[in-house]
Amino acid sequence: MFEIEKVETVHDGWGRFMLATVRNGAGERFRRQIEDHGGAVCVLPYDPDRRCVTLVRQIRIGPLFAGADAILLEAPAGLTDGEAPEMAGRREVEEETGIALKEVEPAGSHWSMPGCATERMHFFLAAYGQGDRVSDGGGVAHEHEDIEVVELPFAETFVMIRDGRICDMKTVLVLQALALRHPELL
Repeated sequence: MFEIEKVETVHDGWGRFMLATVRNGAGERFRRQIEDHGGAVCVLPYDPDRRCVTLVRQIRIGPLFAGADAILLEAPAGLTDGEAPEMAGRREVEEETGIALKEVEPAGSHWSMPGCATERMHFFLAAYGQGDRVSDGGGVAHEHEDIEVVELPFAETFVMIRDGRICDMKTVLVLQALALRHPELL
């Protein structure tokens, strides 16, 4: 049995960073770091008639800091900001891609980095048609997202996973979920 005895907040901003003192069943104490910014969503918009998916390309600070390519190709995603996951997913897709979704299909809920983060990401698949595009997308200007909307044949995404052009874990997961649930799209 484990118990958190004490939590110290080190930083409180977009995310909160804390140090927790944990006690195990033998009475030993140790410290763990916690990052908390709330829940998140990831949605894969796909056009079943044209057999394509819509992804976004944007800069990511983690890979930039690690010295890797900072421009990643990803499924639209973001924080729930207190909204129900389905609503937050629709909002994120419209902000990032300009597609107004009618329905979303749940595709799981998973811990992103359970070793240090409280984030649980809710995954969705969402069929759309060309008539569902209501804007160019591109993200929210004041957040400096500078998002490029990319529409790709679904089958091509698996080649891109194999050769490393798609290397974002949540995107790989949601693409595989689409392949498992809707294999006719391949």
